[in-house]
Amino acid sequence: MRFVQPPQIEPATLSEKLSADPRPLVLDVRQPQEVQADGRVADSLLIPMNELPARIGELPRDREIVAICKRGQRSWNVAQWLRQQGYDASSLSGGLDAWTARGLPVAR
Repeated sequence: MRFVQPPQIEPATLSEKLSADPRPLVLDVRQPQEVQADGRVADSLLIPMNELPARIGELPRDREIVAICKRGQRSWNVAQWLRQQGYDASSLSGGLDAWTARGLPVAR
């Protein structure tokens, strides 16, 4: 298996992309209890990291995917794995913590 370095995207850049067309798919890879406690990026798709291999068919191949977790480590690993599977995937740098630290909106 070859190593595929996933790009990282800054929160402000993702926020801009979410206002454009086509919008990237925000893939939240945290556990449901984390989402309930901390909120999420609006319209994100929740597929916990451990469920992703079984649910990969739910992801579009023709759309950019930005993986997100709390701090950015899990999403980086997911983005790397998705790129190995042929997806256009990146990771949100700093995760939801960085998103909220910049005052960006969180859905509850």
